[in-house]
Amino acid sequence: MQLDLSGRTALVTGSTQGIGRAIAAGLARSGARVGVNGRSADTVGEAVERLRSEVAGADVVAVPADVATGDGAAAVLDVLPDVDVLVNNLGIFGATPALEITDEQWRRYFEVNVLAAVRLTRAYLPGMRSRGWGRVQYIASDSAVVIPAEMIHYGMTKTALLAVSRGFAKEAAGSGVTVNSVIAGPTHTGGVEEFVHQLVDESLPWDEAQREFMRLHRPQSLLQRLIEPEEIANLVVYLSSAQASATTGAAVRVDGGYVDSILP
Repeated sequence: MQLDLSGRTALVTGSTQGIGRAIAAGLARSGARVGVNGRSADTVGEAVERLRSEVAGADVVAVPADVATGDGAAAVLDVLPDVDVLVNNLGIFGATPALEITDEQWRRYFEVNVLAAVRLTRAYLPGMRSRGWGRVQYIASDSAVVIPAEMIHYGMTKTALLAVSRGFAKEAAGSGVTVNSVIAGPTHTGGVEEFVHQLVDESLPWDEAQREFMRLHRPQSLLQRLIEPEEIANLVVYLSSAQASATTGAAVRVDGGYVDSILP
């Protein structure tokens, strides 16, 4: 299948590392002009240079801004006033006992993981709709439906993204714009390596620590390993393409068979 995004402009929030970086690279390989976003101008600049060196002919744009704030979103719009593909990937996570999650943590997780995506969707969806083409995606998580006891504040935000995605899909109905969420399973990123070592013996070699984490904390996984960021990116690139024109309002799984069949 030839996924050609030539002539399209995409923005991937939180794309200097991990899943976001893999998505940005996948979109660039498919011909899209890609906005790379992060809070630090230096980090974003380094990510842009890496992508240009790794993806031949990559058309990438530095978009440094904290999109979890209104001012940051405005700064993004100054650089990219219109996009054809919006991938709301930005997210934070961390383990905290349920009764120790503070009011400030609840607010912070909602603002970063949910409100940032809502704000950018509100800004970009009208233009997509007027042009008759667009793709909006929210990177959710298996934690949206299998709430982890060690981070229910994170799970709450990912559940919220499923509702946000379905709601905006209804707003975009019949316009040529598709809106979907991607339910990503446990994924191998630097941040997740740190998280895994919070929950299992830090002295274990990584491969052994990963297996122990999956056995103890994610036993539902049929894949029985962490997913690589590129495996998430492959689905996102497809959903960004013309070939995915009939897929909208969906929560599409790339979770390694982790989530039991409780979703349509």
